[in-house]
Amino acid sequence: MTIRTFMLGAACVALPLTAGFAPSGANAADLEVTHWWTSGGEAAAVRELANAFEADGKNKWVDGAIAGSGGVARPIIISRILGGDPMGATQLNHGLQAQELMEAGLLQDITDVAEAGHWRDIIQPVSLLDACTLDGKVYCAPLNIHSPQWVWTSPAAYEAAGVKPATNWEEMKASADAMRAAGKLPLAVGAQGWQQAYVLDMLILDLVGREGYMAAYGDGDEDTLHGEAVTKAFQELAIARDMSKGTNVQDWNLATAKIINNDAGAQIMGDWAQSEFALAGKTAGTDYDCFIGLGHEPVISTGGDAIYFPVNKDPEITAAQKELARVIVEPETQVAFNLRKGSLPIRGDIDMSKAGTCMQKGLATLEAGNTVPSGDALITPDAVGQIQDLMAEFFGGDMAPADAQARFADIIAYDK
Repeated sequence: MTIRTFMLGAACVALPLTAGFAPSGANAADLEVTHWWTSGGEAAAVRELANAFEADGKNKWVDGAIAGSGGVARPIIISRILGGDPMGATQLNHGLQAQELMEAGLLQDITDVAEAGHWRDIIQPVSLLDACTLDGKVYCAPLNIHSPQWVWTSPAAYEAAGVKPATNWEEMKASADAMRAAGKLPLAVGAQGWQQAYVLDMLILDLVGREGYMAAYGDGDEDTLHGEAVTKAFQELAIARDMSKGTNVQDWNLATAKIINNDAGAQIMGDWAQSEFALAGKTAGTDYDCFIGLGHEPVISTGGDAIYFPVNKDPEITAAQKELARVIVEPETQVAFNLRKGSLPIRGDIDMSKAGTCMQKGLATLEAGNTVPSGDALITPDAVGQIQDLMAEFFGGDMAPADAQARFADIIAYDK
């Protein structure tokens, strides 16, 4: 469901209710923050953010965790804002998810905070700040950089099967039969469309390259969408479907647990999986390993999380919102939060030497400029949802790769 869908049903009441609303029962220092960081590792990262916000002894972080993925949480968050029951601050992803909320005047202008902190000079890539900006005004604070093009591996699971731990996609495929014979799952993929869509995204980016990725998602180029590289991506997707049969879990962190417990050889999941490894006391390069994409030249998309601040009329709530926005971008907050979360920081002038070997791979890829914008920044939430539905159908049945490619191309082309 898109923001526009909510607005059509609530436009007649949302603006006047929101414009005069301060969260019920809140005092000057209370700020309810909604988010969907609910796994054990994510909760530890949220605590770092809350600690930074509360450090001056004045402000109070009121945690508004919403169980489930972003697909579950976003409609709840948006409906609250539109329905006159806004939170003090909320997580959303960089991209087009909040554009209509900005256009409707439902989000707080924090340009003064951004200018005082020289955000345009320190946030990298600057496209993250651009995603928060409309008509020259800044409406959100970029928090981190997340990318989904990661493969996490269990060296112990491969060794139990008598094969060399996979360091690329071809080795994963070659070891699949041996893994099955040893009672190990070749590839763990949770049975949710958004997780399955990340598998496709990884394959497309690696096989069509950065220019092809932008042509497909950014331009809806028909030749690219129906071309040989995307055809190859869908053929590989069918192989991934076969390798993941038997995962039998829904949530991403439960799929990650299969790597932690050495029950599966690999998982394709965003870099936030590192928060679960850290929580379990696992060390990158020893207890688990990683590679980006198919193991070729690494390229990552630079999406991630930002914090938005719904409009209210209480000056003390507004002051707390702006203080949180300021704190989010501070070097100490960036280090503490991202080391816990497994994400990359949004500024390059901070010391990340304590990061593990996998995060260092991400930092090196970012520094090299091997990046593309996230899919969320290139296609609408409607298209994102349709692709996720398509992937759930594909992984849950026996749809032919060619049929899935045709439907995928139609979704992207219609979105343009």
